[in-house]
Amino acid sequence: MTKSKIIEVEGREIAIISDRSDDFISLTDIAKHKNEEATGLVISHWLSTRYTVEFMGLWEQIHNPNFNVTEFSNIKSEAGSNGYVLSSKQWITKTNAIGIISKTGRYGGGTFAHRDIAFEFASWISASFKLYLIKEFQRLKDEENNRLQLDWDLQRTISKINYHIHTDAIKENLVPKAITSQQAGYVYANEADLLNVALFGITANEWRHANPGKPGNIRDYATLEQLVVLSNMESINALLIKQALPQGKRLLQLNQVAITQMKSLIQNRAIKRLK
Repeated sequence: MTKSKIIEVEGREIAIISDRSDDFISLTDIAKHKNEEATGLVISHWLSTRYTVEFMGLWEQIHNPNFNVTEFSNIKSEAGSNGYVLSSKQWITKTNAIGIISKTGRYGGGTFAHRDIAFEFASWISASFKLYLIKEFQRLKDEENNRLQLDWDLQRTISKINYHIHTDAIKENLVPKAITSQQAGYVYANEADLLNVALFGITANEWRHANPGKPGNIRDYATLEQLVVLSNMESINALLIKQALPQGKRLLQLNQVAITQMKSLIQNRAIKRLK
């Protein structure tokens, strides 16, 4: 688990660490909003309430198959009583909890909790603080998702734009006058499969039969390099269509283009840095 990001909520920096698809938010940083000098005590007071113990126990039973239910029952029976104090380390050690983790170290140390738990803690600290925390956390996740999709979206958009150029050329040069829309659609699909065969080696229908459980189409699973080549091939095929080159000859030429460009892109370090 590594330190991932810092968000700012009402003037305070809140650390977030990630473990695969899960995010853990610093309870220590959140606690500073209530008492900057005694964050551990703030967390312990929250953990010691009966409501918190019940909430934490339910969360663990949903997400943690190794949760010590027996020890949880003992803690629950004492929670809320006078003088009862439960620290985060005690909760983790006694119940084998995974929703809260304790990290050591001068930088990045402290108590972290799964976002579900962290939001609940923030609500105990301040309702307004919880709201701003959720908004900033969501903004961070949106930015991360946007960065992950940037390369794919860019190349997919280029491919779609060039596809309009491609279909316009088909309409002008291959589609006879006064045919039905079904016939026109068949011609478009045929030309699309020409590119599929040249680049992927199979038609769209063959891919669907080979991948019955996958949604979408063959191009939705293309690599970044394949999308770059596909967009180039669509433009080239449009020019070849205007030159009235037979489909068989176009397929051979497009296949050579695909082979040459894929070899170049795979070996190109610049394209690798875009991934």
